[in-house]
Amino acid sequence: MRFATLACAALSIALGSSAIAYELKSPDGQIQVQLELKESDGKSQLRYQVSVAGEPLIDDSSITFVRKDNVVIGDHLKFVSQGDLRSHDETWNPVCGERAEIRDQYQSQTFQFVDTEADCPLTIELRCYDCGVAFRTTLGDAGSSGPLTIKEERSEFRFAGDYPAWRTTSAQGEYDKVPLSKLGTNVERPLTVEVSDNRCAAIAEAQLVDYAAMRLRAAGDGSPTVVSQLRSEVSGKTPLTTPWRVIMIGGSPGDLLEHDDLILNLNEPCAIADTSWIKPGKVIREISLTTEGAKTCVDFAAANNFQYVEFDAGWYGYEYDDASDATTVTLDPRRSAGPLDLQDVIKYAKERNIGILVYVNRRALEKQLDEILPLYKSWGIAGVKYGFVNVGSQQWTAWLHDAVRKAADHQLMVDIHDEYRPVGYSRTYPNLMTQEGVRGDEATPSTSLAVTTLFTRNLAGAADHTICYFDPRVDKNWSHGQQLAKAVCTYSPWQFIYWYDTPLTSQQDGKKSRSRIVASPELEFYKQVPTVWDETRVLDGKIGEYAVIARRSGDDWYIGAINANQKREFSFPLDFLAADKTYQARSYRDDPTLNTKTKVRIEDEQVNAESELVLTLEPNGGEAIRISPAK
Repeated sequence: MRFATLACAALSIALGSSAIAYELKSPDGQIQVQLELKESDGKSQLRYQVSVAGEPLIDDSSITFVRKDNVVIGDHLKFVSQGDLRSHDETWNPVCGERAEIRDQYQSQTFQFVDTEADCPLTIELRCYDCGVAFRTTLGDAGSSGPLTIKEERSEFRFAGDYPAWRTTSAQGEYDKVPLSKLGTNVERPLTVEVSDNRCAAIAEAQLVDYAAMRLRAAGDGSPTVVSQLRSEVSGKTPLTTPWRVIMIGGSPGDLLEHDDLILNLNEPCAIADTSWIKPGKVIREISLTTEGAKTCVDFAAANNFQYVEFDAGWYGYEYDDASDATTVTLDPRRSAGPLDLQDVIKYAKERNIGILVYVNRRALEKQLDEILPLYKSWGIAGVKYGFVNVGSQQWTAWLHDAVRKAADHQLMVDIHDEYRPVGYSRTYPNLMTQEGVRGDEATPSTSLAVTTLFTRNLAGAADHTICYFDPRVDKNWSHGQQLAKAVCTYSPWQFIYWYDTPLTSQQDGKKSRSRIVASPELEFYKQVPTVWDETRVLDGKIGEYAVIARRSGDDWYIGAINANQKREFSFPLDFLAADKTYQARSYRDDPTLNTKTKVRIEDEQVNAESELVLTLEPNGGEAIRISPAK
């Protein structure tokens, strides 16, 4: 055991005297969490501090709650007891992930108190990892089972300085960079904070299942204090436990992303006994809603190593009409005149080992979920995209996660749109393949926003970024090299590619405005690139400016580089390659001098672990590279 457990009497005295009562350290000893009971202005509050390598990160922060009757829980605490110090170290293998094996190592301890005026037990559970700190609070105890309604949760994160943070107030919104004291209210999580040139942090949430989602606000007193802000009241029987409040800590934004499995580690292990039916893959969206067009998409998917074809809105009627029936194939005439024989398409796709996914808007989901899930399973559908779901409140948070569990009961995979941001629930129910909660390419984000997203929103988990390769917006705003790189940089077990593009002819589609998929040599990259990985490394990155990410699948490495506002040159050692082995590096880079539609140059070079990778990226450009063992 790394730390001696203090006797309860000694701890009680220490807490009562406002001294440091306990110090919990990360396994490597670099991160320290300190607890004390602090008496001031007639209150006795629990305060915590976090330091990294001896430098303060979080100062003197309290954790209190406001009950529905306006009584504050946490203002008049008395120490009761402490649990034993626990050291935990295990590895587990995700069904789909950014790495094949995840280590879950931490030190943890619980501390029990009672609020003497609110007459409510309060327990704090702390975990300290090498890459961050997490805590959750339980109100009430095993001896009580009465109802409790929480109006406010005030978990504080009082930073040691007024550091800049990247703020957005909607799940698919733009970001701006503001000092913590000017954060405002209703800010999305994760909230990434730049502490110094060699320290970053992010406030996040994990294991949100049946509780109101957390957003964040400034304390409003001019201090660099961030406070939790619930999306609704929370009601339940005691003991009532919050989700994990997480402080991710790293030396750089890339370090945070390399350790984003902290969010997964704070969730329960996989609850699905047989996961063999859960399969990642690349997806093409079917936009004609016709039998002929659908089969063309299936043929394209089979020929190009895609795994799924998805039918988006319109296949069962107008998605915003409450009368639309998702148990039927009833085309929305706004989208297609048909005909569509979905059963025939499913059979045709199955013969070619292609799965069919269908979109269902929340209006049909909310009234027909228990009916459509077993029905879709009987049809042979592989998964459902839940569209425009309600999020935030405790009611809809509980409903949505229940809808994921119900899908698992029928061996159906799930993609959640639109405002939902992940909290690690895909560890427990890995049929939750991906989710939006991100401003993807269908909304034409700037390159700067896309790179910001990698080190903010994507810390929470997979992001359905809707790559649209041939759409005119690519030439106007980005580059095709950057589009290729996004398939590596943005992690999503279901990767939607060609979002606005189609393999259909104009006659099949009937909509000449659609971008046609044109045979281009570089499309081999999309054919080869996986959607899940054995290893992930961030070679370099600066929020809003650039990102270079390397991911391994088997013996192959894929590198994606995205650059925003100015021309840059990068060089990296390829020392992550296996020693004494020769590789073939095939790069796909922007070259405006080429007389081709996409202007992507393909070049081959032999490399090894002693080679150096040199990249020259234009503004709003990018490059993708595949490195494979030489034949």
